[in-house]
Amino acid sequence: MAIALVPMALAYHQLGYHDDVSASAETTANGENVERALDRAVHASATQHDGEYAWEERDAAASAFDGTFSGYVDEIESSRVERGVVYRIDANETAGRRWAETDCPRGPNREFGPCESLGGVVVQERAGDAVVVAVGLDVRVTTDRGDVAMTRVTTI
Repeated sequence: MAIALVPMALAYHQLGYHDDVSASAETTANGENVERALDRAVHASATQHDGEYAWEERDAAASAFDGTFSGYVDEIESSRVERGVVYRIDANETAGRRWAETDCPRGPNREFGPCESLGGVVVQERAGDAVVVAVGLDVRVTTDRGDVAMTRVTTI
């Protein structure tokens, strides 16, 4: 009898029969939703301005990215308010700078220049152009069951 209870207990815990499962699953799903939306928004905003700015104009490249990206952020932040889900998205300069220092694409098979974080937007010199390669973000998801905060760097 005891041997039969072990697989049942294991299955019980694996299936997630726990008081907090529905709350945590909902918050996780909302977090995953906003991450997917941000991935698309960052990619669309960055590629819209490819090749427009020389490396010396990297501040203007970051500003152009911000201008386009802020429209997407406004849409994302208001997208699920009627369902009781509020997203708050802010640039994170520290995360962008840290990524530029440690994870900037480089190496013997790459002919890329340095990375620089400008207000959380990471630009890299590529063939004389300033190319947006990543952005550091703080994201907060708030529902009636609580909130989740995360810091992430979205790359192109």
